[in-house]
Amino acid sequence: MARQKHESPRAVPVDASHAAALFGAQQATGNETANVADTATQLPLVLDLDGTLIRTDVLAETFIAYLRRNPLRLFQVIVWLFMGRAVLKQKLAHAAEIDVAGLPVTEDLVSFAAREAAHGRDVHLATAADMSVAERVRERFPFISRVFASNGDINLKSREKARVLAEAFPDGFAYAGNSRADLAVWQAAGETIIVNPAPGLVKAARAIRAPSQIIAWPRRGLRFAAKVLRLHQWAKNGLIFAPLLLGGVLFEAAAWGQAAAGFLALSVLASATYLLNDLFDLADDRRHWSKRTRPLASGALPIAHALVLIPAGMAVAYAIAALAIGTVGVAFLTAYLAVTLAYSFSLKKIELLDAAVLASLFTLRLGFGVALAGVVLSPWLLVFSMFLFLSLSFAKRHVEVTRMEARGRSTAAGRGYKAGDGPMVAMIGAASGLAAVQVLVMYVMNEAYRAGAYVAPVMLWAVPPILFLWIARIWLLAQRGELDDDPVAFAVKDPPSLLLGFMLGFVFLVALFGSPV
Repeated sequence: MARQKHESPRAVPVDASHAAALFGAQQATGNETANVADTATQLPLVLDLDGTLIRTDVLAETFIAYLRRNPLRLFQVIVWLFMGRAVLKQKLAHAAEIDVAGLPVTEDLVSFAAREAAHGRDVHLATAADMSVAERVRERFPFISRVFASNGDINLKSREKARVLAEAFPDGFAYAGNSRADLAVWQAAGETIIVNPAPGLVKAARAIRAPSQIIAWPRRGLRFAAKVLRLHQWAKNGLIFAPLLLGGVLFEAAAWGQAAAGFLALSVLASATYLLNDLFDLADDRRHWSKRTRPLASGALPIAHALVLIPAGMAVAYAIAALAIGTVGVAFLTAYLAVTLAYSFSLKKIELLDAAVLASLFTLRLGFGVALAGVVLSPWLLVFSMFLFLSLSFAKRHVEVTRMEARGRSTAAGRGYKAGDGPMVAMIGAASGLAAVQVLVMYVMNEAYRAGAYVAPVMLWAVPPILFLWIARIWLLAQRGELDDDPVAFAVKDPPSLLLGFMLGFVFLVALFGSPV
């Protein structure tokens, strides 16, 4: 069948609802013959699903959704895998519910396919995902007229997909795919469209024919890697260095070496646990106003890559702790990991308790620093840490609750808070902040002068008002709705907070070593 080269219209990013509106509006015009001359020579357009129409993998999505409630289900997944990939896909699709409407899409391809359908071109979906999921995808994208998918007996991928499509479209078809498994399909197709190609794929596809379109996702660089690892969150682990200052060992190289090793080990482990938490929060994050841009939720980081990075990060963290620190380091990492996993799987869904768990993780960091520095730190300061970070944790929850209410939602996704909880959360959080200031005052009154670690302990009286100003600023911005979701991440970018932090550090140095004048 002779065909003319088809030039696609300029792709305008749209979401699925906009694409549906575009398709429906243009169908309703009644101008069904306006593009007959153009569409008569066009091949039917067939779209792959995983990594093409959507920026994720359905099998991985159902796998994570299935394990979310009970990780021990992994053993059942292994049994299904031995029965064949088609059976595995069907079992997971029926056993695990995924939010198809929230799956991230390739907006340029959605826009292009909707426009083509609106001009009379047949658009179909051919995927190795199970038919039950594929049908739900068709409901989301009304421009898709027919679905080809796996069915429990046949895994519709590569050569099998090429065979089925060649039989369905003997006069040829255009195919949009993204992986080397699609090379066999392009061999049977009459037009090649490449989406987010892996390295070397374009060259291999060109050996078959020149692609009519290449739709590439944004390139990933160092900034993307920093976002995946949440490097900005490593600032929280700076608490490990606080005992060096407070314990009077600021100029001891051995203490710094131990603290640095602990900081690196805990930071790598934290990055791995953040990824793990994001995996189990995929559906909730995609409904969140800011978390939906995270690498996993947005589809920028494949789930398969995360499943490799998580155990790799944990292994590196434990290796650093075992080799550079010893038993103490391994013990603290294990305690941190246990609390974090309990939070990720269950405790974060329990209102009030979730904030207390987050505060305990901050205090655990401080305790880790005490052990690494080999100093004796006052219990007053550990209690102070609990109240301070309890206040900051509630500030984070207050922001989430108020924004949830502003969007007309009655419950927080993945959390136990409901509309109307904002005032109570604010009251508890502000009270916790004031309690932290009070505990610090009691420390200065009852212990700082007798500790012997301070040359000028009178300077410590400047700490409570500085701390009060910062806590008050955090809560004022939270009340105004101007605070980021995470107060700690906000503080490291906020000039007034950085200034107050500099003043706090200067005061402690003068208290420890005396005035330089």
